[in-house]
Amino acid sequence: MIEEITLYDREHVKVFSERPKNLTAVLQNSVQRYKDRNAIVTENQTYTYEELDTLSSRIASNLHHYCEVEKGDRVAAIIGNRSEFPLVVLACAKIGAILVPINVKLTSDEMSYILGHSQVKVVISEENQMNKLEEIRMKNAKALPNKENVFEIDGVNSFTRLLEPNRLFTDVEVEELDPLFILYTSGTTGRPKGAVITHINVIHSLLNYQRTFQTNSQTTTLIAVPMFHVTGLVGQLLHMIYVGGTCYTMDRYQNRKYIEYIQANKINFLFNVPTIFLMMSTDETFRQMNFDFVTKVAFGGSPIYQQTFNMLKEAFPHAELHNAYGATETTSPATLMPITYDESKVTSVGRSVPVGDIKIMNANREECALEEVGELYIKGPMVIKEYWKNPEANQKNFTDGYWHSGDLGMMDRDGFIYIRDRIKDMINHGGEKIFSIEVEDILKKHELIKEAAVIGVPDTLYGEKVKAYIVSDHLTADDASLIKSHCSQYLAKYKVPEVYRFVSELPKNASGKIMKHALKTDKGELPC
Repeated sequence: MIEEITLYDREHVKVFSERPKNLTAVLQNSVQRYKDRNAIVTENQTYTYEELDTLSSRIASNLHHYCEVEKGDRVAAIIGNRSEFPLVVLACAKIGAILVPINVKLTSDEMSYILGHSQVKVVISEENQMNKLEEIRMKNAKALPNKENVFEIDGVNSFTRLLEPNRLFTDVEVEELDPLFILYTSGTTGRPKGAVITHINVIHSLLNYQRTFQTNSQTTTLIAVPMFHVTGLVGQLLHMIYVGGTCYTMDRYQNRKYIEYIQANKINFLFNVPTIFLMMSTDETFRQMNFDFVTKVAFGGSPIYQQTFNMLKEAFPHAELHNAYGATETTSPATLMPITYDESKVTSVGRSVPVGDIKIMNANREECALEEVGELYIKGPMVIKEYWKNPEANQKNFTDGYWHSGDLGMMDRDGFIYIRDRIKDMINHGGEKIFSIEVEDILKKHELIKEAAVIGVPDTLYGEKVKAYIVSDHLTADDASLIKSHCSQYLAKYKVPEVYRFVSELPKNASGKIMKHALKTDKGELPC
């Protein structure tokens, strides 16, 4: 049942009236029902639900006793898709500590800012990240805690100390409004912002996923996207813990290995950015295998094209296909495709999640009519309360309880949302607005184009013109006129790309999203 409450001083927020109190309650519920079932299967370690509970309690107790971690203290995890990551997540939840997951691909300078800004009390890191921490200690020692509180997995001050069963775990009263994570956004402009995610945010995202996807204890997933990002963390890891399913993980994505892993373990729920599915489709092994056992395929993070949807439908004939849209600030999903929908909706990101509220707003902050394009404003119990120690960002990004997404989109008469562009990526050609996704969709219609991205570049007459970046195994710069002719069949003249750059790959972040800011600053460095 859904009711309305006042949350973070935001009135009329829809919530599920029956919900777990916190993440520990989620774990305990699955332990009671499925204690001997495999919860986590990494490439070198397997944990049942009972083991997950026992080991995370040990870490929680030792963090408190060894490091004096109290409720509200921050603990940083510089860990990839390893077995230690879910243990640390659950341990912090049990003692009310706030976990700060850090992208292992960041530079020492980028890490230094996050560690200093969040003022962490403990750092738990992979051995291969320790050189970055040494650089930070040399340049900005205040960003790090004492060396005794820096734990190295397989290292000198070893993480295994935190697994010692020498202390009794003491329960801590953790409320649903207490912070659980601080996830730092990518920071494509300026410093990254720390999104403060609470227990109630996560709980509602888990409920939104389960009720829309109808997942259960028989669901298995393979996490190849990073668990330090919201999709891997909430959409897969914690989602499976909530329903009592099983998470398989890979240290990093490898095309052939991922395909074989799915087949060997009969993984039935796949959740990736479209780029990974496209990479899978290029492998001969994938085309030869039968994936009848896959029952759910979800995708998000970048636009889905009609031909990609068709490929997924053919490859996974028994699977429900779910587009998803969300952000760190919405604790993963803000919209989800329902189980059944008309195929005319395939390029939509679905409807608002059950407890979500989405408005489409114009530049004057007036609500748009149906099918009119504007910025998505999002409200609900999955939306964060605030950014960590950033009053300016809080004032700028929230209005009347709605978070400003920065995404342009429209809503059709059936409530389905269509994302058109990021506001900052929209191209202004002499006053004509060009949505980059629309142009990219047309480029992707060409059978020889694997991937495409467009940006606006300066034009002396019109202000901006369209530049296309193309990945193809067969096309070169000599074929630019061919692609231009192709686009002209579908697009108005002012939307057709005027500049073409053929590259071997597009720059992507750890989640597989194309980094348009890297394209905008490209001076010919991208590999051809």
